[in-house]
Formats: sequence, structure tokens, C-alpha cells
Amino acid sequence: MLVCRESLIDLKYSNSENIKMKIKSEMSSSNLSTNVHVDQEIEKSNSETYLVFGDYEYYHYLCDGFDDRGWGCGYRTLQTMCSWMSHNYNIKKKVPSISEIQEILVNIGDKPRSFLKSRQWIGSFEVCLIIDTLYDVPCKIVHVNKGNELNTIIETLKCHFAKFSSPVMMGGDVDCSSKGIMGIKVEDGVASLLVVDPHYIGQKQTNAYFHNKGWVKWQPLTDFVSSSFYNLMFATS
Repeated sequence: MLVCRESLIDLKYSNSENIKMKIKSEMSSSNLSTNVHVDQEIEKSNSETYLVFGDYEYYHYLCDGFDDRGWGCGYRTLQTMCSWMSHNYNIKKKVPSISEIQEILVNIGDKPRSFLKSRQWIGSFEVCLIIDTLYDVPCKIVHVNKGNELNTIIETLKCHFAKFSSPVMMGGDVDCSSKGIMGIKVEDGVASLLVVDPHYIGQKQTNAYFHNKGWVKWQPLTDFVSSSFYNLMFATS
């Protein structure tokens, strides 16, 4: 299978050092939120729902004081997945920092040394390599040609969450933002994915806050970009 890698839009953010230092100080002193997908409303729903099972930490922009705004979303989704691996496999390893992820990719020969300390994004292929290297867990990438064809992987996602229950990474080209997928539901014939967005900037909050602000949300398949391809990365054991 040909694996297409996600591209990244060059985003512009404020370079104010005062704002950056304030956020860094706040984020460095706070703990990460955990299991942010959990919502009491899910338990009340009559939908056919399949969810991630087990604990994980929610990694997002600036969560460790490192400023990765505009390019680090793939790394943050990977870190969330690594935290799930550490909690739910008998492999107690520290979640790698962005710098450590870059070092691993260089050491295994996937990237040149110029990749170190760069702001180059990573996609599903690199995430596969890191999880395989650190946890010896095989992964697969499912490629969907267009967003309006996402309905073709509904059963694949159901089976994944029913059997393996691990987070899924999702990214694309037109829709280039990395996403953590923590579940799928089908209600009244409409399928939706439970998206955890790594682009959040701020301190630890309640799950209700993340859900109300849209950082964690059910997104119908029809709301994904129809013209974008999508790669979904699954751990398979």
C-alpha cells in the first residue's frame, strides 16, 4: 500500500515573548489531563458506540512548555498514543519528548541529521515507526482517498475499538491537522468519530470544559473535508 504523508499548513502565531513565557510557566507547573474522551452523556446514549479503553494523558500544544504551535500536532497525538501504550501494555516507558522523537527517527535512518531541532511535521508513517521502535507493537495505516469515502472504514474502526481499544491517529492533506480518534458511534444511520484535538493551548481542565469548547467532540463523517485524503494509523496488537 502506498502511504501518503500529511502536509502542514504554515500557520502564523504571535511571537510575543511575554505571552510565550507566561504560557510556558503555567504549562510546566500543571499536570496533564487524562482520559478526556470520557463523558457521562455517552453512557446515556442509545447509539452503537465503540470507545478507546484504558488510561492515557492528553498531550497538546505547549503542554510541556515546548512551543510547537503550527507544526507539532502530529507529535502531540503520538505522545497521547505513547501514554496509552505505557499505561496499558506491560512496558513502562517515559513518553518521549518532541526532541527525543526526532532523535529516534534520525537514529533508525528515517530522517537526516538536519531533522534534529527542526520544526518539520510528522505524519502517520513516522508514528508507526516510533511505536514499533519503542513498544514493539505492529501498526497499520489505512488510506482513504477522499473524505467522502470515510464511510468505507466504519467496520474497520468498530473492529479496532472492539478488539484492540487503542487510540487512532488521523491526518490528511487538505485537512492536514492531526487528530486523535478515541471512538466511533453510529446513531440513526449517521457515523461519527470521537476526535481529541491536540491544538489546545492552556492548562489542565475538566472533561466538561474540553467537550464544551470543542477540543473533544463527536464529528460526523460528513463534516470531514470531502476533498482531502485521510490516513488512519492503528496499533494492531
